[in-house]
Amino acid sequence: MKVGDAIAEIMKREGIEILCGYPVNHLLEFAAKANIRPVIVRQERIGLHMADAISRVTSGKKIGAFCMQHGPGAENAYGGVAQCYGESVPVLVVPMGYARRIAGIDPNFNSVNAMRSITKRAEALNVPGELVNVFRRAFAALRNGRGGPVLVEVPTDVWNEEIPEPLDYTPVVRTRSGPDPEQVKVAAKLLAGAKRPVIYAGQGVHYAEAWPQLKRLAELLAAPVTTSLGGKSSFPETHPLSLGSGGNAIPAPVRHFLDQSDVIFGIGCSFTETNFGVSMPKGKSIIHATLDPLHIDKDVRCQIGLVGDAGLTLDAILAELGSMISSPRDPSPVAAEIQAVKKPWMDKWLPLLTSNDAPLNPYRVIWDLMHTVDLDNTIITHDAGSPRDQISPFWTSTTPLSYIGWGKTTQLGYGLGLAMGAKLAKPDKLCINLWGDAAIGFTGMDFETAVREKIPFLSILLNNFSMAIELKVMPISTEKYRSTDISGDYAAMARAFGGYGERVTDPGEIKAAIQRGIAQTQAGVPALLEFITSKETRVSKL
Repeated sequence: MKVGDAIAEIMKREGIEILCGYPVNHLLEFAAKANIRPVIVRQERIGLHMADAISRVTSGKKIGAFCMQHGPGAENAYGGVAQCYGESVPVLVVPMGYARRIAGIDPNFNSVNAMRSITKRAEALNVPGELVNVFRRAFAALRNGRGGPVLVEVPTDVWNEEIPEPLDYTPVVRTRSGPDPEQVKVAAKLLAGAKRPVIYAGQGVHYAEAWPQLKRLAELLAAPVTTSLGGKSSFPETHPLSLGSGGNAIPAPVRHFLDQSDVIFGIGCSFTETNFGVSMPKGKSIIHATLDPLHIDKDVRCQIGLVGDAGLTLDAILAELGSMISSPRDPSPVAAEIQAVKKPWMDKWLPLLTSNDAPLNPYRVIWDLMHTVDLDNTIITHDAGSPRDQISPFWTSTTPLSYIGWGKTTQLGYGLGLAMGAKLAKPDKLCINLWGDAAIGFTGMDFETAVREKIPFLSILLNNFSMAIELKVMPISTEKYRSTDISGDYAAMARAFGGYGERVTDPGEIKAAIQRGIAQTQAGVPALLEFITSKETRVSKL
């Protein structure tokens, strides 16, 4: 059989049903022949973002895959691969490579060499007879350990070479490792004796699908729970013990309880220092439970390190605590304190969340959106900049994997591909991206991809005709040259592409417009709602 047929067959055996890509890469044809759906994007980065979301919303059970042309296509894809790496998302990346006789000769772009630093593993398939070994290593890296993109470059002169049949490939095993039992005992004892413990949950809880264990631990200890942006929705934010999710913008209860804590238990998180994360206060006892040992003591000094799968770690902690705590502690004092801190904070922000101003306040758009959709059946993601900081503190996530949060790297336009990929993986969900007029400038052409590929998602665009977040740092450029001004009629663009587009300026029409947009997605049409907003830059900083 041909190498291309064998690669497609391996992908099929590993459960890949969708291949995002941009021609020319011969894998697209081989995949289509094997009944793997090719989804052709307008630019490489979007295809990677779509593959990224497929992996995320399935907890890595289904691996997103992307392929692209050698040379310029691979060069254009670099940012999307870097985003997967920064967010620890398992994605199979299969770039075409130059023919072996000229591969690596300057200036030909060699994906293996160029992307080794932003992939978990990068390897070229130069010897057809090694195909099974190369892809076994690739999928083993994708299925095990901390997530990240894995790259296999296939030279143009390899695809049609023959290899023997039958194809001797069995899907790789998926393993889990647990933490050191002795350290678990120490951690459980520390948690049991803590006066004010706080749980900080990251996206490792999602990949482990350890949501029930997280909830049991919180209720056993009567411990409040906050999450990273990546971990948002791992704990129901309607729960009395929820503090909400923190990032660059942060709810008041998160800061209050972290600062007043004596023990912080980080589970499934990296504690990476970033402008878009929650800073840990000094002088606390920190238990750090993570899948990657390289994250222990990386940015935050911990007293106890637990290396392993978040689910196995929580199981072990709960088992130890079972002999120390006979029944769940009374959560009412903690719940009352949460509300006592939350109420004045919400009272401060409600005038913005319910504002009747025109141009619209972006907080009002987000508030009305949240109170219009069915939260249990919605997947939403933010974008970089103001939309992320405006939505993350106030959006209430009710079910696991209903919010795709990110922030270690912050490429504008990332949310579009995430929402489209989420819709491909979860067609029964309402999938939404929230972005601004700067972000749509980066990736907006791929709204046409959604129309062409029949991906009926809902795009919520906040348009203030400005790079508003930059106004404070570019006052002279703005005054003299209007450098932060941008413009566009994006609803008209959506209609021109064959989708549904509507511009909204009246605060009284926000909910009705959202309902019309949802109806369009239910009819199979991608919808873009463009809300004309003020240059609101206030965020919840504490």
